[in-house]
Amino acid sequence: MVLHTKIAIAIEVGAQQPEKYLPYLENKRVGLVVNQSSRVADMHLVDFLLANNVKVVRIFSPEHGFRGDQDAGAHIDNSIDVKTGLPIVSLYGKQKRPSKESLHDLDVLIFDIQDVGVRFYTYISTMHYMMQAAKDNRKKFIVLDRPNPNIRFVGGPVLNKKFSSFVGMHPIPILHGMTVGELAQMIAGEEWLSGLNKLDLTVVAVKNYQASDEYILPIAPSPNLPNQQSIYLYPSLCLFEATAVSIGRGTDFPFQVYGHDQVKLGDFGFSPRSIVGAARFPKLEGKNVWGKDLRQSSLIGFDLTWFIEASSAFKQHNKQFITSPKFLDKLAGTDIIRLAIEQGLKAHQIEAIWLQEVSEFKKRRVPYLLYSR
Repeated sequence: MVLHTKIAIAIEVGAQQPEKYLPYLENKRVGLVVNQSSRVADMHLVDFLLANNVKVVRIFSPEHGFRGDQDAGAHIDNSIDVKTGLPIVSLYGKQKRPSKESLHDLDVLIFDIQDVGVRFYTYISTMHYMMQAAKDNRKKFIVLDRPNPNIRFVGGPVLNKKFSSFVGMHPIPILHGMTVGELAQMIAGEEWLSGLNKLDLTVVAVKNYQASDEYILPIAPSPNLPNQQSIYLYPSLCLFEATAVSIGRGTDFPFQVYGHDQVKLGDFGFSPRSIVGAARFPKLEGKNVWGKDLRQSSLIGFDLTWFIEASSAFKQHNKQFITSPKFLDKLAGTDIIRLAIEQGLKAHQIEAIWLQEVSEFKKRRVPYLLYSR
């Protein structure tokens, strides 16, 4: 009897398929939106393009910087890449949009950055601004696509445009289940960019990839998402950023724990400390914090259970839980979560509120999908 087994075929990210994008770059002046994750095998995309005689003129860096070693939210100044001498324009400093001056001598813009598939992770906001700039200035825009480690999950509230910000620009759920290439096609196709010009967009899709595949990012996408567990827990824990609770910034396991020093949320103890490049001034620094160790948790997707449990514990101790309601609403993309918790609703009751909108989003995104689901 012959047993038929499925042979795993290695995927090839967009950057690993130069035959599909190098022709667009011949005799062109190129700008790159890249960070530490922009690799072609063992080479950085910048070095790979230079080795292939592509005229790279300028690098644009997102949050966390070109090397991905800057604190979350830290303003980053323009600089020069020591290795290549190329100018680096920060898109997370004084301005998050590229200036017309930084684009005038470019023909093509390339976006190649790992993403984690969560609306408030700011790389997709940077992509939006670069797409808008390319459209306004009639530059070609190429996305070298990469897998989304959370692509199997779609959930959380769909953003209400009233709460738009850099941590949420698009009417999509917190977990949108799309790659950056698919999302770029949706941003262009749904006319979420302004102006009458047509964007010249090309997406180099990932080869041998389907959305049902589990994908482990080969490079940490940012200092506080060091492993796959943190990436899975990030959608559910990030809302704690607007509260008094620590989610492990300043520890060796960020986004894998949560706790507080005055309201005991569990039996696991930790003490946040300053870590250069990851958490310079972490919440509850130097405090003995007690909460939950989630490093072995099997939770994936978006879940409000822990957030609601912590809120109830704070209420019992007459302590303020939500310290920045406006920021919470921006992260959530709505005030529904905050108001529902104040009314005492349970997690499943709150999550039921946006099920119809999520269903409609799934239908709306179909024309832009590149991978089987």
